[in-house]
Amino acid sequence: MSGEVPSRSGRARRIVRGPRPEAVPALVGRACAVVGALDIAAGVFPRFRHSRMHAMAEVLPGSLGPFAAALALSVGVLLLLLAHGLKRRKRRAWRAAVVLLPAGAVSQFVYRHSVIGALISLALFVPLVLHRDEFKALPDPRSRWRALANFVLMSAGSLALGLVVVSAHPKRTIGDPSLADRITHVLYGLFGFEGPVDYEGSTSWTVAFSLGALGLITAVTTIYLAFRPEHPAARLTEEDEAQLRALLEKHGARDSLGHFALRRDKAVVFSPSGKAAVTYRVVSGVMLASGDPIGDVEAWPGAIERFMDEAKAHSWTPAVMGCSETGGEVWTRETGLDALELGDEAVVDVSDFSLAGRAMRNVRQMVKRIERAGYETRVRRIRDVGDAELDRIRRAAEDWRGTDTERGFSMALGRIGDPADGDCLIATAHKADDQPGAYGDLKAILHFVPWGTDGVSLDLMRRDRSADPGMNELLIVAALQAAPKLGITRISLNFAMFRSALARGEKIGAGPVLRAWRGLLVFLSRWFQIESLYKFNAKFQPRWEPRFVVYRASGDLPRIGLAAMQAEGFVSLALPLPRFLRRRPPVSRPCAHGIAEQGVRAA
Repeated sequence: MSGEVPSRSGRARRIVRGPRPEAVPALVGRACAVVGALDIAAGVFPRFRHSRMHAMAEVLPGSLGPFAAALALSVGVLLLLLAHGLKRRKRRAWRAAVVLLPAGAVSQFVYRHSVIGALISLALFVPLVLHRDEFKALPDPRSRWRALANFVLMSAGSLALGLVVVSAHPKRTIGDPSLADRITHVLYGLFGFEGPVDYEGSTSWTVAFSLGALGLITAVTTIYLAFRPEHPAARLTEEDEAQLRALLEKHGARDSLGHFALRRDKAVVFSPSGKAAVTYRVVSGVMLASGDPIGDVEAWPGAIERFMDEAKAHSWTPAVMGCSETGGEVWTRETGLDALELGDEAVVDVSDFSLAGRAMRNVRQMVKRIERAGYETRVRRIRDVGDAELDRIRRAAEDWRGTDTERGFSMALGRIGDPADGDCLIATAHKADDQPGAYGDLKAILHFVPWGTDGVSLDLMRRDRSADPGMNELLIVAALQAAPKLGITRISLNFAMFRSALARGEKIGAGPVLRAWRGLLVFLSRWFQIESLYKFNAKFQPRWEPRFVVYRASGDLPRIGLAAMQAEGFVSLALPLPRFLRRRPPVSRPCAHGIAEQGVRAA
């Protein structure tokens, strides 16, 4: 299928409409969710079983005599847990559903002699068996941290649902127990003990069985996750890294983001010929690649096909962040995915750069003012920096990070001073003080990675908070002025998200929709530095190169956006340790540097 090539106008233009996920797993997953919700409702709310839904609720798996509520809750919760896995075609979710549904059908027939109840279960069981070939997705990379997350989430859910169970029988409750008594009763019931709330008749047993079932499900799922084999997310092996470096030596000049493929917290798939590769990380079920494939363009389709096969095997959502226009065309042509313009990369040609002229007046004045204040700059290759100074630079960069959360993925290397990265460029600002700080006269750092043999790409910016404003401008100008002696002809600076919308939205004649979109971006800039990075880049009069996000369906974009924000370090679904308890990463391991508070490479 063909489509339009993305334009540089900044408009979100679709290139190709690709294949959509299979319908059967999605329908089965939704059916499981609906049956599970009805099961829970039938078990929790007594009036539900005597409402207009009585006929349906009575034949759902779980309505089984005196402990109907407990079994209904168990089956309902398990079906809800399985629904997402079935939508993603997970084999293990299919196996669990195939076991659970017949068990519900047998219990209906044995305890209630209900043929209709058994047929309800079998009605969902039959398509599972008939379409078993649709459910072949392998498990996701995992670690035992998921057991802790499951315990926290399931405990919170069981507590909330248990409070509903305890409060759902007001006419059979003896006395008027307080909220504290109800919560205490739930906590006791989850562990199988009797709490302070009393009920008339068999309701006490119903509540006890229900709470016990919730506690048992929480315990069983947590124990399963804790003791199943651990398969942590893949890391870039030494062999993979060596092969990627060989590809970059031949083809690294094509993409300014190519060197970032050497992050060691990424996995890689190679083309059958080994002449191209795609690096990625799996985040929340999204297989997230960044930049263009590495290697020979003619071999890109083979690497892309391997990437898509891997995504299909695990039922991951494929996505690419920050690919070039050429990369977007190849991705969409080979896979049928869509592409959307994400923003623009600022590239400065060294031969065209000059501080002269009215357009550069603000930068020129700022640089001269800082130089008069006694600051000096040094621009060197990493291999030319001594070990002691390099260690000081590394420690300063970590200490000056703008946030407790380390950021960066698609446009950050994640380390400084690795022996294998000798071609990286480091620009530092120094000022002799009467009372030197913890890092001597070091005041600011810029780190660049190679872009072929004649270019560099900005990795990170860090500065001492006590240093004068303008350190970033000073060091960028210093790098541009030193570039000819180092054989550098082009420097890639920050990535400006939605630059076109910001630029066009502030011009005369912009329509109300465009102005509203720009206003929203300006508002979001309070947290994500969208506008500030664009204005910072524009100071150096760069040329703008569009970058795109490649995705499968419009409905995947929110999920891809969340995964990208997790990968970049803007969103964390895990509780971080206090900073003083964290171990300092060794030199050879990734430390995930990215966007610092004062404006680093964004993604």
